[in-house]
Amino acid sequence: MVKLLALLLLAPAAAFTAGPAFVPATQRSAAARHRQPSSIVLHASKNKEKIASRTQWAEARGYGAEASGDAKGGAGSAPKLIIAGAPASGKGTQCEIIKEKYGVVHLSTGDMLRAAVAAGTEVGKQAKDFMDAGKLVPDEVIIGVVKDRLDEADCVESGWLLDGFPRTPAQAEALAATGVSADCFVFLNVPDEVLVERVVGRRTDPETGKIYHMTFSPPDDEEVLARLEQRSDDTEEKVKVRLEQFHANVDAVKGSYTDIAVEVDGTRKPEEVSATIVESIDAVLA
Repeated sequence: MVKLLALLLLAPAAAFTAGPAFVPATQRSAAARHRQPSSIVLHASKNKEKIASRTQWAEARGYGAEASGDAKGGAGSAPKLIIAGAPASGKGTQCEIIKEKYGVVHLSTGDMLRAAVAAGTEVGKQAKDFMDAGKLVPDEVIIGVVKDRLDEADCVESGWLLDGFPRTPAQAEALAATGVSADCFVFLNVPDEVLVERVVGRRTDPETGKIYHMTFSPPDDEEVLARLEQRSDDTEEKVKVRLEQFHANVDAVKGSYTDIAVEVDGTRKPEEVSATIVESIDAVLA
């Protein structure tokens, strides 16, 4: 007791004056947070707006919620392309050029259906049931096959090129309803009389599978020329029927992609056609 009294008597007066109260660390951090300027709230609000904007952009282009939070989208994103054209419009040639130029996955409906059936996917099994019964595969099954394929890693990472699909306005609407959208819709415009001439003149070498044309690219070898064969459906009568079916739907399909459609004169040389296509795609992806 005596020692305590001595210490109290010797202590400076300042020790007993009012000073800043001791605040535990947890309370100090909480208090500091309450004293932060309101600009932090504003920054957070702006960030939310940016994220929401990216989300809307991604969803509109069919990327889904996952792509909105990362660096995907905008310039440099994986191209998503559709090409359409009548039989013998040169679509196959241009698909190869586009695939080589952009590294996209080239997809045709037939290939996707066969792959889905072979893989035994749910929609593949449904498609197989119709095919085995000799029936046409309905649109809802085809759309399921296409959507599943576009969701696979190679298509997501490298982009894709839909070759001749959608073929009907119903397919275009159904595809859009699944959230799939494209960056560019390329249409090869070739007059019917030119298409008929191209088809009727085609011949195939049964030994090599190479395709020739009796007017534009006949073989130089007489032996090859002698063994060339014409496909049973490469006659004028049958190609006109196919063209009628094509024209019955193509305008409506084009109407589904008005904002991204590029119409290219397909009567020119393949390299000139491809130059126009590449220029158009580059402009869209820039």
